[in-house]
Amino acid sequence: MIDEKLLEYLETYLTDSRREKFHKVLEQRTKHFTVATEDVYQLHNTSAVIRSCDVFGIQEVNIVEERNSKRIDREIAMGAQKWVDLNRYHTVKDCIADLKQKGYQIVATTPHTNDCELHEFDATKKSCFFFGRETEGLSDEVLNAADSYLKIPMSGFTESLNISVSAAIILQHVTTKLKQSNVDWQLTEEEKLEKRLDWVKKTIKSYDDIVAHYYKDKN
Repeated sequence: MIDEKLLEYLETYLTDSRREKFHKVLEQRTKHFTVATEDVYQLHNTSAVIRSCDVFGIQEVNIVEERNSKRIDREIAMGAQKWVDLNRYHTVKDCIADLKQKGYQIVATTPHTNDCELHEFDATKKSCFFFGRETEGLSDEVLNAADSYLKIPMSGFTESLNISVSAAIILQHVTTKLKQSNVDWQLTEEEKLEKRLDWVKKTIKSYDDIVAHYYKDKN
């Protein structure tokens, strides 16, 4: 349970513009959609996907590092990793099991015999979009577990896009459709409070000292 009085006190250490920005961004955040990357080799691709998630209001990103384990490139992510929640998994199996337990359908972003083109996608369904390795694509494990297959229509000679570009295109489209629907897609009030506290903690220097001082004065 969030101590709202403490949160309000901590927010006095923020500038008015930063405080207003937090509230404005949180109103556009969602967990209705999430993204998963599977063993993406190029560090900048995962970082760019995280950045796109932040831009389009996706609060959680799931990173599977079964083969490749790398730190997030801070320069490419442009600080987005501070505002987006990263869930890390050592196996695809664990990632998929966790996502399904949370009620997500698994969407494989790949051409498939039963695929759906982007403009046909049903944005009302709670979904996790899986993006695979640069050269190999998604593993058979993801493809076999997928509930849906999604592709971006293309008209040129090139048959695929960089995963960070694909993620940006897909997220822009589905979040736009989602916000035009009747789905209750926003974070709950409790989730908003949790993120406000988390973001304040990541913003304020000497956070622990300020909290200790607050409770000392309160007692």
